[in-house]
Amino acid sequence: MQVRISPTFRLNTGWLSTGSTGTRHFGDDNHLILGNSFQTKRTFPRCLEGIKAMSIIRASVPRPEIDKERLQRYRLERIQQQLRDRDVAFCVLVNPVSLRYAIECREYQGFQGHIPSMYAFVPAQGPVVLHGATQRHYLMVDDYRAQERLNVFEGGLDLTDHARLFADSLNAFIDEIGLAGENRRVAIEMLNPSVTQAVLQVGLEAVDAEPIIEKAKSIKSPEEIACMRHSIAVAEFGIAHMQELLEPGIRETELWSVMHQVNMAHDGDWFDGRMLCSGPRTNPWLQEASDRVIEAGDFVAFDTDMIGPFGYCADISRTWLCGPAEPSEEQRRVYSQAHQEVMYNIDLVKPGMTFLEFTEKAFRQPEEFVGRRYPCPAHGIGMSDEYPKLHYPQDVARGIYDGVIEENMTLCMESYCGSERGGPGVKLEQMVLVTADGCELLTNYPFEKALL
Repeated sequence: MQVRISPTFRLNTGWLSTGSTGTRHFGDDNHLILGNSFQTKRTFPRCLEGIKAMSIIRASVPRPEIDKERLQRYRLERIQQQLRDRDVAFCVLVNPVSLRYAIECREYQGFQGHIPSMYAFVPAQGPVVLHGATQRHYLMVDDYRAQERLNVFEGGLDLTDHARLFADSLNAFIDEIGLAGENRRVAIEMLNPSVTQAVLQVGLEAVDAEPIIEKAKSIKSPEEIACMRHSIAVAEFGIAHMQELLEPGIRETELWSVMHQVNMAHDGDWFDGRMLCSGPRTNPWLQEASDRVIEAGDFVAFDTDMIGPFGYCADISRTWLCGPAEPSEEQRRVYSQAHQEVMYNIDLVKPGMTFLEFTEKAFRQPEEFVGRRYPCPAHGIGMSDEYPKLHYPQDVARGIYDGVIEENMTLCMESYCGSERGGPGVKLEQMVLVTADGCELLTNYPFEKALL
């Protein structure tokens, strides 16, 4: 069969053919379009050979049985308790991570992050209402309603009228939950200033929802810890695949793509970055994956930032030497410095320690590493990077906040070492659970003995 196709394929005499296997290819007399790849017929056989050589990574890490209702009930009640503690009538949740935490809503999370089309009303006491959702199966949701169009994509360039209607709906919900005349404090996440202005105009008090949600998320339940352990196991399965595939000639992006396939195969979600680099790109840090070809003797460093199964983050960093090669003394020295920092700070953390006390007592790197230090030596972790962020002594002058490390917090203990003189850079990171008497490691992937 041959059919003319649209000029949008940039072919003057295009055709579509159906082979004996039913596979369909667009093309012309000299070219084929395979997926999104425009190939000459001469290169197509080589392309096909590459496809045949690819193997699918299966979901090989067993998924644990989790009491989902208990998990979700705990998280919702954590938010509601924070609302009561702060005397807030209800919160409006928009952030896709907050929506998943509160009600396990998982619809188009990437889209929701930049075009917020859904929002939830979560009261301190009363019905939870989800606006704009497609699905209707959420255990913690009591009612589903249409949403106001609070973004330009849906509402146009002037959002004033939509913001006013939204503010009126907040007033109506205050009445609905029986707080008219009693509590007019509403916590709101991530919406345009036009919304805040409209809310104030109808006599409501708008407060920030982010501190409420971050405080709620900071203490984990046993079910959350089980979810995190599974996400970590999946990430470490991917890390093992990457290390097995690491060899001279592979590109940074090709190596990093393994993590994406492993995460998706295990029903994970996304990555907060693409943080893998090699050779001279390891110093300074935060140079994300490129098409650079990795060479023998290179350091390869990465930070997973993986939002994995159940929506929980596996945040693990390791640095490897690409063989065949022996590590240099400088590579060993820098690796050892990073390893010392991580292990020292893990031993330092105890429940009841203040954030400022940690800053004062934390590991001190030699001066050559200070200028290119990581943004923080430790931070909270859960469904993403979370409160708190602990700081280095050098950051105190800029103003840092205090608080208390508590039992059942989960933290990432970080180190990046790269000398301002240049040379190799090393990134290492462990995830820990704060227990009654210290820290329990959540991550299991080994460090490189040959570099210590």
